[in-house]
Amino acid sequence: MSIEFIGFVGNFRASETVVRSGPVIDLSYIETLAKAQEYGGFDRVLLAFHSTSPESILVGQHVASVTRDLKLMIAHRPGFTAPTIAARQLATLDHISGGRAAVHIITGGDDAELAQDGDHLTKDERYARTSEYLDIVRREWTSSEPFDHDGTYYKLRRAFSEVKPLSGSIPVYFGGASEAAIKVAGRHADIYALWGETHDQVRELIARVRNAAANHGRKPRFSLSLRPILADTEEAAWAKADAILETARARIEKTGFVRKPAGPENEGSRRLLEAAAKGTRLDKRLWTGLAALTGARGNSTSLVGTPDQVADAILDYYDLGVTSILIRGFDPVADSVQYGQELIPRVRALVAAREAQRAVA
Repeated sequence: MSIEFIGFVGNFRASETVVRSGPVIDLSYIETLAKAQEYGGFDRVLLAFHSTSPESILVGQHVASVTRDLKLMIAHRPGFTAPTIAARQLATLDHISGGRAAVHIITGGDDAELAQDGDHLTKDERYARTSEYLDIVRREWTSSEPFDHDGTYYKLRRAFSEVKPLSGSIPVYFGGASEAAIKVAGRHADIYALWGETHDQVRELIARVRNAAANHGRKPRFSLSLRPILADTEEAAWAKADAILETARARIEKTGFVRKPAGPENEGSRRLLEAAAKGTRLDKRLWTGLAALTGARGNSTSLVGTPDQVADAILDYYDLGVTSILIRGFDPVADSVQYGQELIPRVRALVAAREAQRAVA
């Protein structure tokens, strides 16, 4: 099986180490970053969602307009748009982009952020709503005639969409590591998304998702998110990681950003912090320093080393069952270029060699 590389297109230049600059929607930056990743051999890019951010579907449409082959992964939170409308929006984007749309379902684990959009359901209720939401979305994509739906959260009469995805469906990526999330992932995820955890954690979580999916006769694929840190020597790469950590710490002290005293509400962040508690360098070259500093708010673990070393470490995850790798750096454009030149070709070569070995065996 081949490996998919997913990048990230932010709305403006910023990271843990780069002070935000530009307007809230910096079209020039968006175009530059998208093209850098397309030319670098990325297959797809994530357009993120937050309760205060620009609308991901619309930004994704712009990315599609300035690229030719780069696919999209639209982060989308169920519950705020009617599922029938969301299904038509995504199917429309699929047509406009020539079949390049995918959706990343993020139910949301931060009560305060969700409240900004008026959502006050419990976590279990949100995941139950997500499952019903996706049931409707898929029926909108596939039904050849109007349908009714009577559920806990949605009641529809003669729902129907004239616009269908070009290939019959749109890939559904899904995130969330709580028991409620795993249950929904088993029913709906085409690709289940993990953060950059240890080998043992990844092995355990993949097994849980596979077991949940087996109940529905499904076999999802798996994606892993990482922040690779590359240099010509291993020593230089670890020095670069140390410099990133110190820059991020200085920014935190200046801005007053701190982790909530009670810790993160979402299970994914708790899992990263559990790993970080075991040390800053785990497995071959998994670095947890930034996750520990920031309270694991999002994708915050790295693989550190030379391009060959990091490619080899990614292959370990491939051997565990991961076939999509989401990577983004700390200097977004420059790191995307470096990944395209030095990392992605090496990983693809290793995967091709591994698959050739398996074919012979």
